Parts: sequence; C-alpha cells; structure tokens
Amino acid sequence: MLLRPPPGAHPGTPMSVNFKTLLSFVTAVETRSISAAAQQLHLAQPALSQQIASLERHFKQKLLTRSSSGVIPTSAGTELYRHAQLILSHLEQAEREVSGRTDAIAGSVSVGLATYSTASTLSTPLLMAVRSRYPGINLFINDNFGLVLSEMVITGRMDMAIIYASGPMKGVRLEPLLTEELFLIAPPGTHLPESEGDTISLAALDGMDMLLPSRTHFLRQLIDDQCARSSISLHVTAEIESAATLREAIEAGLGATILPAALAGTFQGPERPVVRCIVEPGIQATVSLCVSDHLPMSEHASAVLDLLHSLVSELFEEERYAGIRAPNFTEKTTP
Repeated sequence: MLLRPPPGAHPGTPMSVNFKTLLSFVTAVETRSISAAAQQLHLAQPALSQQIASLERHFKQKLLTRSSSGVIPTSAGTELYRHAQLILSHLEQAEREVSGRTDAIAGSVSVGLATYSTASTLSTPLLMAVRSRYPGINLFINDNFGLVLSEMVITGRMDMAIIYASGPMKGVRLEPLLTEELFLIAPPGTHLPESEGDTISLAALDGMDMLLPSRTHFLRQLIDDQCARSSISLHVTAEIESAATLREAIEAGLGATILPAALAGTFQGPERPVVRCIVEPGIQATVSLCVSDHLPMSEHASAVLDLLHSLVSELFEEERYAGIRAPNFTEKTTP
C-alpha cells in the first residue's frame, strides 16, 4: 500500500500504514475487542495496540473508542474500516490470481441473486454452466436483499449481483436485465372472483389473507405503494423472507402472496397453486445487474458474468415464465 509521508516528514521516514496494520485494525473492529483480535491474529496485545496507535498518529484521528465492554469505531474509524476492507480484498484477489495463474480460467467468484426475483431461479443453471465450462472456478451464490447485495458489491466482497433497485446507486453500475409483472399466487383450489383470462384486479385482493416479504423488501414497498394509491387494504398475516418457507405456507393453505410468477414454478406438490396476473392496476418491477463502478473485475468473474447474461437471454427465448420481458434500456430502474 503506497501512502504519502506526513507533511514535512523526511523522505526516508518509514510508513506507519501497511497491510498488516490495516488487517489488525479491521480485525479489532470486527471482533470489537483488542484482546480477541490479538488472539485471532496470533499477536501480543501490546503489539496490536501499538499498531492501532500508529494508525491514529498517521491519520491524526481517534479511530477506536475503548471501554470496559470492548472497542467500537469512531466516525473516522468507520470510514477507514470501509476503505481497509476494499484494500485488503484487492490484495487477497491479487494473491489468488498471481500465485494461482495458469492458462485455465480459475478462481473464486461471488454472485448475489435478489430474493424472490425471477433471477433467483438461475442459481442451479448457473452452477451447472460454470461447472461445465470453467471447472476451475469456485462459485459462491448468495440469495439476499438487494441493499445487502449492493453493499457487498460496493465493498468488493461480491463480484456481481442481480437486484431490485429504486434508482441509481453510488458506487455501482446498474444494467436493467428484465422487467417482471407481479402475480397473485394462491393455495391450490382457492376460489377467486370471475375474471377475464388469467388475470385478477388488485381490488379483488382487498381483505385477502396475504403472506408477503417484510416492509424492507423492494417488492413489498411496490405492493404497499400501489395498494395505498388504490385505497386497497391487504390483510397481511405473516412476513416471510424465505422462498422455501413461503412456498410451504401457501401449499398448506395459510394464505396467498404477490410475487413474480417464477415462484409458482418452484412448487413441488401434486396440486398447482392458483396463479393470476394482477391488473387494474398492474405492478411491475425491473431487475438489474449490479457491478462495481470503481473496482476491476477479474478474468474469472467476467467469464461468469458472460454465462449469467446468456442464462437471462434464455429466459426470454424459452418463454420459461409468464410476465417477464426484456426492459427498454431507456427506462428507469424504477417501475
């Protein structure tokens, strides 16, 4: 790590910041304890304390607040922690790529897939494609909230993610991949009002027992906003963030949900759920690829990204799920 010496310092002055001191600081923040960090790093506690003190002298800022219960970062410490994570992740990636460099594409790649999105169904196809094309790549897949995944992309802990996004996000570049219609997915045998085709008006759901994502989920916010504008009150009996748990609850007849039609394709029971596209008004969400706008992408991550693009294209070619379409790239990421 190259840093300018403090103003007025002699050119030969040794640097007080290096990878080891940054790692010591990051470990202290994450363990919230100097003694625990020293034990984890196999250092004497006084030596670790000296490293933290050297960082505070270099930056001329107090970085950790110490108390009988441990340590917590100050505002300056929180900022340094964010930068240190990026720097250390770059070093780790460089060590992997330089020491393990061969003609074959190999390395670790992390991919995030937003919970409940159509893209979340690509996890197994992506694993199969990577295993077939690039057996030297170790793939890590994370199914989580969009905000969590985007933060991991920003800090370099994840190479790419497919997320719901409400608009431009600092630190990442968003590429719209597909637009989804939201559907009512109800237990098998549910009696619904007569409708034209495979649709149902949003008003027909007024008072229906619903199992929905929590209020922090992007899709839940879309649903709540549209219901508020239409003066519709949904009876939410449970908030569920696990696709498997939600599927089991619907199959058990505990309620219906409002999600992309792809979720209905994951049901394994002998009877299929009742699926209707919501109209009057409809609810749409755009799913976007999220990559860092400031961190370089490795060769093996780029290879996985190409496979991911191909799998998304196949969704349209095979018409695998109802209610999805390629987005107009001039449209915003908000529906």
